[in-house]
Amino acid sequence: MAWTVETLNETVDVELAELPPDMRARLVRISELIESVGLPNVKEPHVRHIRGQLWEIRLKGKAGIARALYVTAKEQRVVIVRVFIKKTEKTPTGEIDLALQRAKELKP
Repeated sequence: MAWTVETLNETVDVELAELPPDMRARLVRISELIESVGLPNVKEPHVRHIRGQLWEIRLKGKAGIARALYVTAKEQRVVIVRVFIKKTEKTPTGEIDLALQRAKELKP
């Protein structure tokens, strides 16, 4: 079974739409990589573990850096639960907490 990459809901779609075009393009590229070779075969610098079930897709562009936080779901699905522009070295705890809260909405 192939991996798929999706967003949790319309709120995440809006966050994604607000990213600069080069960062959106990078997310599409990494998503296509995950779908073609499978998530277990995609490592840093593209993806990195954050905490618990939460991982990040790392995006870099002319405007700086952004993150797409995701969890995995049944049937080999990557579900993006939060997208934001990163302004500090470390991913803010508030962003992690928000992503974990949203992940609870995910249907198993």
